[in-house]
Amino acid sequence: MKKIIYLASFLCTFIMAGCDDFLTLESPDLTTEKYWRDQTDIEAGLSAVYSQLDNRTNAYSVAEIKFVVEAFRSDEMITGADVNNYPEWDAMYNYTYNNENARIKEYWMNNYNGINYANNVLDGIEKVQSSANKMTTEVCDNITGETLFLRAYYHFKLILNWEKIIIRDEFLQSGKAGEEQVHKALSSRMEAWDFICKELDKAVGLLPQDRPSSEAGRVTKSVAYAYLGWAYLTRAYEESSKKAEYLTLAEKALKQVTGYELESNYESMFNGTNRNCKESIFELQFTNSTDNGTYHKHVLHYWFTCPNMWGWDEIRISPMMYNEFLKEGRIAENSQYDARAYASMYFDDPYYADGGRILGYDYSDIYGPDDDIKYNFKKYLPTTWDEYAQDEIGTNLPLMRYSNVLLMLAEVFNEQQHPENAIPLINDIRRIHGKLPAMKGNDYTAVKAQIEHERLVEFAMENYRFYDLRRWGKLEEAMRTAGRTNFVGSKHSFLPIPLMEIQSNNKINAGD
Repeated sequence: MKKIIYLASFLCTFIMAGCDDFLTLESPDLTTEKYWRDQTDIEAGLSAVYSQLDNRTNAYSVAEIKFVVEAFRSDEMITGADVNNYPEWDAMYNYTYNNENARIKEYWMNNYNGINYANNVLDGIEKVQSSANKMTTEVCDNITGETLFLRAYYHFKLILNWEKIIIRDEFLQSGKAGEEQVHKALSSRMEAWDFICKELDKAVGLLPQDRPSSEAGRVTKSVAYAYLGWAYLTRAYEESSKKAEYLTLAEKALKQVTGYELESNYESMFNGTNRNCKESIFELQFTNSTDNGTYHKHVLHYWFTCPNMWGWDEIRISPMMYNEFLKEGRIAENSQYDARAYASMYFDDPYYADGGRILGYDYSDIYGPDDDIKYNFKKYLPTTWDEYAQDEIGTNLPLMRYSNVLLMLAEVFNEQQHPENAIPLINDIRRIHGKLPAMKGNDYTAVKAQIEHERLVEFAMENYRFYDLRRWGKLEEAMRTAGRTNFVGSKHSFLPIPLMEIQSNNKINAGD
């Protein structure tokens, strides 16, 4: 039976991206053969490639697609009452989803849209460089490196979530030839990782080391090195026969991430007051500005807060996560808990009892003794009630921070049986972000446990947790402890290929 040709994921209209300058360029219309004329056209096309980053295509999609797919499967959260009104979200949390789930489909399509846009730009670069309006070598190299990174990034997001993916590395032609290109088989996991690592390595050789502030949000060498290091670290666990080799390659890449420092004001990286700071390597750009018709905001602040704060009660802190924040006790500066606890959640503590630290209110103003909800996530919330009360806000979302590079490097050192090299990196993060004393213990087991703890409290709601647990082989244990009884490792460690893809691609079957 001939399958339905479904080209939506490849022929969608370009959507404008979001940064105050480059990322708000007018997106191109690639329906014309005359489009790729000069550098201006190329940069407009590149803007469209950026526009698909992490489902930031409208104010709701970051929450309703990215967080539902990436966060709802983790044990750091539980769902709030409003999720009962959205069966597809609830299915993601309870592991009752199937290949018809629209959140899974949209996540898949979004990343392949980004890949297709990148392939279009790479084709456009060849056309411009063959014309009388060719770009300088430096500009061409930088933009090519940028586009290669983004193509690798979208494949990276896919391989984190699916066991096998389709490698899309060709410009999709029009007409019958393009329809035939749609039919492509899944690649093995090793083939996908090889492609991603080679793309990132090529990008590193072309990207600039630094960018001016006017180009905040655009990719640099360090961005590519950070993801290359993450890729090799993941492969070290997945391909045990090459573990030593991949750990060495991860170490080499992560050590090339330079020019960044840990930010002493941890909270400022998430509340909109310290955008693209000295710790931020790669950041999802939003803006409160609506100049020239741009509109790039999100609604995560309502997702994380309780009804007493006008919140929508979608995501709550899991008991495990709450306890993890406070497990070391009041050993931080001024006899407080880990400073990251205060930066990441509102909870019943003297810190929130006097001083209006909850958007101008105290704990008792918001949380009553008979309320079901006693604490909430605080990340991504603005600093004032007036800004919080807006329907959508423009706070950025960090995607890769220097602390992640340091903790990944610490993990590499520990897996190489050199915990002594990992401990100083862990302690730097504890001291600067947590305002905490040095960790206890000095052997492999102690360092491994500390890394697992630090990643939990450092990256709460930054959507690494599920992938960390899978890398460490701890998904089954964590989900069982969390009471997620529907989780079956062989079935739920990766997402199913969307039914839409199966129906449109003759090279993929329902059993793949």
